[in-house]
Amino acid sequence: MSTIPKPHALDEIDKAIVRRLQVDGRTPYAQLAPLVGLSEAATRQRVNRLIERGVMSIVAVTDPMALGYGYQALLGIRVDHEVSIAADVLGEIDELEYVVIAAGRYDVLAEVVCRDAQHLLDVVDTKIRAVDGVRTVETLTYLRVVKQNYDWGAV
Repeated sequence: MSTIPKPHALDEIDKAIVRRLQVDGRTPYAQLAPLVGLSEAATRQRVNRLIERGVMSIVAVTDPMALGYGYQALLGIRVDHEVSIAADVLGEIDELEYVVIAAGRYDVLAEVVCRDAQHLLDVVDTKIRAVDGVRTVETLTYLRVVKQNYDWGAV
């Protein structure tokens, strides 16, 4: 289970680096450096420090639809007991891309990505409902993703 990371204050140069890398994570240091007002070596050090501190990661973001995963849904899950244990087990299910312990109507919220309706049914019935303590699962199927971004913290 993850813990809440200690917040890190970003200066304007760090924010500029993060903003640029959010647009294109493959931007070469030689191109990034003049955009943020540093030498190439200093820019590399800043990027490495941001990564080491856990402020950012440079990853490839895929489009599930383009990869043949046409079904996405948010799952509202209620658990009878030991929510953190159930959430940890749910977090091991490959099809679940996002698992959080929540307050309110549901104990756990999870995002699932599946190939088709049958795959979604199999995941919910044979994997999620099999987790000890899972009482109910409400499936909110996505019809269309209107907005999805990853630009927090650099504005």
